[in-house]
Amino acid sequence: MESKQVKPEVKQWHVIYTKSKWEKKVEDLLMQQGFDSWCPVEKKERFWTDRKKIIDVPLFRSYVFVKISKEDYAKVLSTIGVVNFLYFEKKPAIIRDVEIEEIRKYLGLATKSTSIEIIDLTNLPPQTKVAINQGLFMKRKGEVIKASKHNIFVRLESINMVMIVEFKPHEVTPI
Repeated sequence: MESKQVKPEVKQWHVIYTKSKWEKKVEDLLMQQGFDSWCPVEKKERFWTDRKKIIDVPLFRSYVFVKISKEDYAKVLSTIGVVNFLYFEKKPAIIRDVEIEEIRKYLGLATKSTSIEIIDLTNLPPQTKVAINQGLFMKRKGEVIKASKHNIFVRLESINMVMIVEFKPHEVTPI
């Protein structure tokens, strides 16, 4: 008798859409269920009438990354606070490990003077291809969405979002 070898399902990073302001709660609930989940946050200073405080603000509003196999889709969707998976070209968006690591590295290197802003790409037309010459994204290529003297908008294909990173003009070369 032949025994079938069952291939373990490959786990990949997916993006889930959460209820408004539920990102960190959903991340905790997914981790309690044993999933590898991540809600990237940046520190922001907030002011109240009687005090100021530094708080963790989600980098991607209403998005949480989760590393799962296809078998886990239903369990993730049934988690309180999860609305749906983010779809790209009619399939659940898959984020490459290298993209997750780049975001983690960038957040780890961020200082008070560094600012990251995320913009939905659906309303911005693509423009010029560039190569990054220096810094964390060195040797990477990207698509410039908009440029000014100090900013370049770099497109991350798989999540259809833009990460705005400030570069000096000499750090970018058109291809």
